[in-house]
Amino acid sequence: MFPLINKWASFVRFSHTVFALPFALAAMCVAARDHRGWPGWRTFGLILAAMVSARTCAMAFNRIADRKFDALNPRTANRHLPVGAISSAGAITLCVLSAAGLVVASWFLNPLCFWLSPLALVVICFYSLTKRFTDFTHVFLGLALALAPVGAWLAVKGANVSVLEISQMLLLAATVVLWLVGFDIIYALQDYEFDRTHGLRSLVVAWGPKNALQAAFLAHLGMCGLLFAFGLLCRFRIAYVIGWLLIVGCIVLEHWIARRRSLNWINVAFFRLNAVVSAVFFIVTVAEVVFQGGFRLR
Repeated sequence: MFPLINKWASFVRFSHTVFALPFALAAMCVAARDHRGWPGWRTFGLILAAMVSARTCAMAFNRIADRKFDALNPRTANRHLPVGAISSAGAITLCVLSAAGLVVASWFLNPLCFWLSPLALVVICFYSLTKRFTDFTHVFLGLALALAPVGAWLAVKGANVSVLEISQMLLLAATVVLWLVGFDIIYALQDYEFDRTHGLRSLVVAWGPKNALQAAFLAHLGMCGLLFAFGLLCRFRIAYVIGWLLIVGCIVLEHWIARRRSLNWINVAFFRLNAVVSAVFFIVTVAEVVFQGGFRLR
């Protein structure tokens, strides 16, 4: 049983949920600020179900759409579909069931989430097709990931959101987009030669690795600025500032690794450091909300 679960979890890279989920849960806490960040077990469980369903659907669709390219790329040739460990029919079934799971969870949350769920499915799956026709595929992936905090916020508040909350929500979404654009460019360095020779597009292919890294740095610079602005807009204090400084340190280290180390180190920059970024953001946001601004300089 456990080997079967592990196979399907590795197929959709379930461990990578660590990127989107902390931002979604942080948004949930801010949206439920009047209740010290806790929306109740029912809403919390439905948000988790929706997040897992959306992430699983998007990754299953990605694996299906890219299976021919994965089979040709030495880095990805051992994935489940190319080697036959999982059938195409099984992958399609998982994708459809996960999409249905998102819609059902949204229906139980509130009408706004339910009516927006089909649009969310289109956005999160569309990214997998963008490398065929645009160099800005990283932006589409960023938009897909940015739906996580927006969806969690709306799951708590529904249509009952103020202008301030809309500003906070959109600012956080823009932060996630720039964060994703930056680290996805770094991740794409691994496939530069393969993408260039097989007609797949990205900013790394279009601009070259050196210029693309400059773009990634600028995206992360903007992300750090927006993240600080989000804290100001939410009236967060010292705990958030400390977390923000840790995040900036992780971003700087990520770019140092990408520039100074071999490509084998990119997975460190991509996974571990960005996992720390999302985790730190979640922890300090929850701390500020739960203690209601109790962290301040005297």
